[in-house]
Amino acid sequence: MGDVLIFGDTERSPEMRHEIPVGIGDPFLYVEVGGERHVVVGSLEVPRLEGLGLQIHPLEAFGVEEVRRQLVGQPISALIEEVSRRAVVALGVTAASVPATLPVSFADAVRASGVELTVDRTLFDGRRRSKSPHELDGIRRAQAAAEAGMTAVRDRLAAATIGDLGELSLDGVPLTSEVLKAAVSLAFSEHGASATEFVVSHGAQAAIGHHGGGGAVRAGETVVVDLWPMDMESGCYADMTRTFVVGEVSDEIAIWWKLCKRVLDEVTEIARPGITGKELYDHACDIFEPAGFPTQRTKEDGVVLSDGFFHSLGHGVGLEVHEEPLLGLVGREKLVPGDVIAIEPGLYRAGHGGCRLEDLLLVTETGVERLTTFPYDLAP
Repeated sequence: MGDVLIFGDTERSPEMRHEIPVGIGDPFLYVEVGGERHVVVGSLEVPRLEGLGLQIHPLEAFGVEEVRRQLVGQPISALIEEVSRRAVVALGVTAASVPATLPVSFADAVRASGVELTVDRTLFDGRRRSKSPHELDGIRRAQAAAEAGMTAVRDRLAAATIGDLGELSLDGVPLTSEVLKAAVSLAFSEHGASATEFVVSHGAQAAIGHHGGGGAVRAGETVVVDLWPMDMESGCYADMTRTFVVGEVSDEIAIWWKLCKRVLDEVTEIARPGITGKELYDHACDIFEPAGFPTQRTKEDGVVLSDGFFHSLGHGVGLEVHEEPLLGLVGREKLVPGDVIAIEPGLYRAGHGGCRLEDLLLVTETGVERLTTFPYDLAP
């Protein structure tokens, strides 16, 4: 394998966070050259990186003081980029593979120094497929936070009172998506996780895949809760979805739930190393389509689906909530041990509602381990 170069911080660059499992908010340089792993980083961070098997270089090793005098009035990012450019040359890099997220300004400067850079999405996606023990621990903690958030929603729905017009209230206060979301956020925080966005949608909102949800919840309508918290220690995500109905469940919703649960169960049963995401997606479509629901597989080109199973079956989860492998029409990658995948079958009718169930699976040597333990019941 050739040389590798990454420039970024570990809060926004999943490629960097995979190599350096420490939260660092300022950009720095990671280089693999000559079989050795190097980082060039601010001196404040040096002690935090010891013990990771790295050659650690402070910015001072490559003339940060001189660069500071040359770039008076320039932002700190320009200073760090210039010192890192010098480091790339000094470390003997002549050609390297880089992620697609490499900043253009840094790439231009490095190339102007005579270094050949090649964007290689496949390489960097592949490096992150099999999760490290540190990442798996973080995913499990994130999943525990997700289930705590789901419990907070379920318990409040279960305790709600149904009014004369079907409106829900809790302790005399209208039960809304906003009230439920506040409970979810608190549960995340108590489990060392956070999320800037997640879904607690109901009624017609639930037919819009990632509608965040808002307003008063009513009896008889589906409440779709899709949670993807990030574990703050590791930067890793989980992802899970459940659907609830308070009160009477219509025949239509019952059919949606039964089919989604069947897909979830059967796909989990056949998932294993060597099978492709498309094969899993096709299995889901083979269940939904004979039941009369359109899919991306059956729709005409250019048509946007608003009913049926209108999205993919799932995706990889790790340092990004959506990453390789993809489980859909373009899911050509074979599953490998160490993949973590979300399986999320769903059925929807525009203007009315929807049902989605989602579990998180760890691909093992022989099959999968279900990381999600939360029950599936429609009744909270």
